[in-house]
Amino acid sequence: MRPVNYIRKLACIQFLSGIAIWGICMVWPHLTQSQDRGPYYLGIESPEQLHDFLQYSENDPPLISGHRGGMVKGMPENSIEAMEYTLSYTPAFFEIDPRLSKDSVIVLVHDATLDRTTTGTGKVSDYTLEELKSLRLKDKFGQLTDFRIPTLEETILWAKGKTILNLDKKDVPLQMTVDIIRRLDAAGHVMVTVHTADQARYYLDRIPDIMFSAFVRTQEAFDSYVQAGIPWSQVMAYVGPEWDAKNKNLYDQLHGAGVKYMISTAPSADHLDTPEERADAYRRIIESGADVIESDLPVEVARAITSGE
Repeated sequence: MRPVNYIRKLACIQFLSGIAIWGICMVWPHLTQSQDRGPYYLGIESPEQLHDFLQYSENDPPLISGHRGGMVKGMPENSIEAMEYTLSYTPAFFEIDPRLSKDSVIVLVHDATLDRTTTGTGKVSDYTLEELKSLRLKDKFGQLTDFRIPTLEETILWAKGKTILNLDKKDVPLQMTVDIIRRLDAAGHVMVTVHTADQARYYLDRIPDIMFSAFVRTQEAFDSYVQAGIPWSQVMAYVGPEWDAKNKNLYDQLHGAGVKYMISTAPSADHLDTPEERADAYRRIIESGADVIESDLPVEVARAITSGE
């Protein structure tokens, strides 16, 4: 059965942020709480639960994805600590960025180089895992933290039962991604970003129950997934950084196929000057019909789309 069929209103989960108290009043049935203020774990562990959770149904609550794991002051992108921070305030899932070390270990770093996000310099691929683990992570403001670069394996093991990981495509060969998902039996809480139907077909032929975050920004892209035989029940569609009225027919086709579609505000609304402007933008996206917002600021998004203030 689909998680959304069991959605119910619970007592508002309140937390204090400065002097503002706000509530999250809609949560999912798999959600588990261990404290008064989170963490809010999704509790999804099987491919069937994952497919159902991300399948479109009218009147579903909006979902939130933390872009690069989320990033706020003191919490570096692509860190387990940033994801835990977000889950202490709201249920969410996370897009993360796997890259290869010199000794072919998959680690989480967005850029091909280390300079912006760590105390290292130069290419990620020029460092062994041991060398990468000696570095410290910086937050988005350049502030040094005590956190370290996680491996993908560490992150997958941490995430099971807590959240869903969406693996972006960087420099890791598709087969290496297949191998680690298989080895860790992780298809129940790990999905993969695909830019083309051919990439999706490669994964599907090797992991038949894999879930996709698929680039479906045009009618041509939509048609290519149909032609490749990619089951829509295993697709969440990424449609761009903004809601575009010209694509309304595409959005309707996705919903008609049972597919949730996602807007990424990381390159758009996240850069507006004030929290109020950002909140208005997030709400407009959901009101327009989008099902998922991917943001650098997932806690802000949660506040905006649940408070309505």
